Amino acid sequence: MSIFLVGLMGAGKTTVGRTLAQRVGLRFIDSDHEIEREQGCTISALFSRLGEAGFRDIEARAIDALTQLEGIVLATGGGAVLRPENRKALHERGTVVYLRASPDDLAHRLRNDRNRPLLQQGDARAKLH
Repeated sequence: MSIFLVGLMGAGKTTVGRTLAQRVGLRFIDSDHEIEREQGCTISALFSRLGEAGFRDIEARAIDALTQLEGIVLATGGGAVLRPENRKALHERGTVVYLRASPDDLAHRLRNDRNRPLLQQGDARAKLH
């Protein structure tokens, strides 16, 4: 059995995922951290170098591989569910849990975060609130 956490950036997937994995005795994996480890650079650097579409291709390959692992709690990136193949893999290979947060909570949690590429584009920060 595996549990896959989805939701917007800042919804708490990594924080909840670590706690959940510890409580149920499963291994915790953060897909963004795995991508950074595998690619040898940050998500922001990948976005800068490859654009969002290029990053999403890498993310789709990671989601495919990670969802084939047994007995994990997986925190996905906020945009992972944008691709149909990711949604299919998540749905077919484990239990998907959607973490929801209000726009005010998301804005508060992400207000000082400079590591999220989609928040660094234009007036994206203002749009959160």
